[in-house]
Amino acid sequence: MVVGESGLGKSTLVNSLFLTDLYPERIIPDAIEKQKQTVKLEASTVEIEERGVKLRLTVVDTPGFGDAIDNSDSFSAILEYIDEQYERFLRDESGLNRRNIVDNRIHCCFYFISPFGHGLKPLDVEFMKKLHSKVNIVPVIAKADCLTKKEILRLKCRIMQEIEDHGIKIYPLPDCDSDEDEDYKEQVKQLKAAVPFAVCGANTLLEVKGKKVRGRLYPWGVVEVENPEHCDFIKLRTMLITHMQDLQEVTQEVHYENYRSDRLAKGIKSKENGLKPERDSVVPAQIVANSVLTEKDRILQEKEAELRRMQEMLAQMQAQMQAQQ
Repeated sequence: MVVGESGLGKSTLVNSLFLTDLYPERIIPDAIEKQKQTVKLEASTVEIEERGVKLRLTVVDTPGFGDAIDNSDSFSAILEYIDEQYERFLRDESGLNRRNIVDNRIHCCFYFISPFGHGLKPLDVEFMKKLHSKVNIVPVIAKADCLTKKEILRLKCRIMQEIEDHGIKIYPLPDCDSDEDEDYKEQVKQLKAAVPFAVCGANTLLEVKGKKVRGRLYPWGVVEVENPEHCDFIKLRTMLITHMQDLQEVTQEVHYENYRSDRLAKGIKSKENGLKPERDSVVPAQIVANSVLTEKDRILQEKEAELRRMQEMLAQMQAQMQAQQ
């Protein structure tokens, strides 16, 4: 998922990352249309091939996010979409055909931060706080070619400090095992140091010193997208491809399990109170049956078992008395 205000180059970056045009028929709304526009979610699926491995990638864009004067409702559509995917996976997992489950959960969220400010905006802080327990957030400084190297370093330090101060949990790159080779360790070290990734995207091929490169042509020269000296584009792509498995595992073991336990707790709570579960908190019977019983349920079961034993003993005593008579 890519999230950020309009004009930060989200679509361009996604097209640059996967060398494809995910939005061939996009119409950009004018200022009047933007006044009425709400946050929409557009999912595009594409087959990509990286080093002989074919991947089915779904990119979810969020046009309209942060464009309104009052952005207090910008989050709800995005949070609902993420929860919907977890809900669908939960239902499929508890169904009969569990072998062919299509996983449409959001495994990674690129959050685009404007390069024109002095750090995070209140909207950025509020959004990341709402989302960090549901999805892996990877912060990205957009349009980094409009900043000098010193400005980028200063902005990165400021953003990381603000993320720490506000208690925001971003996706932590996993540590290397001791038996990994030195090149891989160095690569992971560089990726960790590069967060938040300062990137710029371009889909135009330009000729520089007799070589074809993708970049942006300015009066003073060319910004090469795939040149590590110019921006962190290569590092972002490397992080996404080499840690894709880990992103999926963190989603499964942390975010999805948190969602699942919340849903089970809601289902059991409403059952205890003698209420019907809410429509959006329906928990499959099979999952509830297999879930760990609460302390209250356990005590009730023990008392019922004790009562049954006493009834059996009473019946035996009555039978003995009748036999003696």
